[in-house]
Amino acid sequence: MKQWMAALGLTVLASAALAQPCPDKNVMYWQAFTPGGESDLSARHQQLVLKKKCPAVETIIQYKAGAGGALMWTQINQLPGDGVNVAGINLPHIVFQPIEGQVQYKTQDILPVFWFHYTPDILVVPEQSAIKNFDEFLKAAKASPGKISLGGSGTNSANHAAHERLNAAFGVKTIYVPFKGTGDMATSVLGAQVDGAMTYVPFAISNKGRVRPLAVAMEKRHPLMPDVPTFRELGVDWVDGAYRGIGMPKSTPPEARKRMSDLWMALNNDPEMKELAAKSGFELVNVGLEQMDAFMADKTRLYTEGAARLGLGKK
Repeated sequence: MKQWMAALGLTVLASAALAQPCPDKNVMYWQAFTPGGESDLSARHQQLVLKKKCPAVETIIQYKAGAGGALMWTQINQLPGDGVNVAGINLPHIVFQPIEGQVQYKTQDILPVFWFHYTPDILVVPEQSAIKNFDEFLKAAKASPGKISLGGSGTNSANHAAHERLNAAFGVKTIYVPFKGTGDMATSVLGAQVDGAMTYVPFAISNKGRVRPLAVAMEKRHPLMPDVPTFRELGVDWVDGAYRGIGMPKSTPPEARKRMSDLWMALNNDPEMKELAAKSGFELVNVGLEQMDAFMADKTRLYTEGAARLGLGKK
C-alpha cells in the first residue's frame, strides 16, 4: 500500500508539473513579418491551442513588419516587461542582420525564451513555369546567368542565405528579390512576377498545385512531397532552414520568462499542435530556458561562420 501511495504521489506531482498556469492577462503577441507567412501561421496555431488551454485568455496578434523583421526586433525592449508581451523571433535573421550592420539592434539585445519550430529551405517555381525539375532549373540558370529571379522573405535572412548558398553550391548566378514576408512574396511567385522562390516547406505545402517544388533541404524527402528530391540527393550536403521562437523584453522578470517558456512548451506538446504542425510542414523543436544559452551559443557560432562564408556583410 505504501508503495502504491508513493507511486500515486509521484503521478500527481508529475501531472501538476505538466499543467502550466494560464497567464493572468491577455497575451500580446507581436509579429515581425506581414500576415500570411510562416510566422503568422504558427502564431495562429498557438493562438488556437492557447485558447483551448486557457479559455479566459485572448492572444492578441499584432504586426510590426519591416526591414526583414528588424523593425520589430529593434523595438522589442521598448515593450512592457509585464510577462505577457512576447515577440516572434527568427534564426538566422537575428544573427545575420547585426553582422550586416544596417540594423539598430545586436543579437545580444534579443532575449529568446523558447524556440518552437524549424522550417526547411525549399526551392520552388510557379506551376506555370517551363522549368519542370531541378536539372532543368540548373540548365536554365547556367544558360542565362543573372536572369532567373528568386523571391525570398527579408534581406540577410534564412531565405537570403539559402539563395546565396544555392548560387555557390551549384555554380550559378540567380537574382535574389527580397519581400517584407512570405505573405507579400506569395502574390509575386504565384503570378510569376518572379521566376521562383527560395522559401520554406510550409509555403510549398499551402500552395500545392500552384507552385512546383524542385529541391528541399531535409535529411529525407518530405512525406507530403515524396517526389521532391533533397539537396543531398542532388550532391550537396544541405540540411538547413529557419528557426522560429518567442522573445521577451529584457525588463521581464526571470520568473515571468520561465512561465511563458513553460507555457509555450505545453503548447508545443499538445496533440492538436503536433497535428497542425505536421499538416503545415513545421518541424517542432522544444528549446526552453534551460537549454537556451548553449543553443544560442552554438547557433550564433554556426551562423557567424556561415555569414562570412556567404559574404553577408561585405560591401
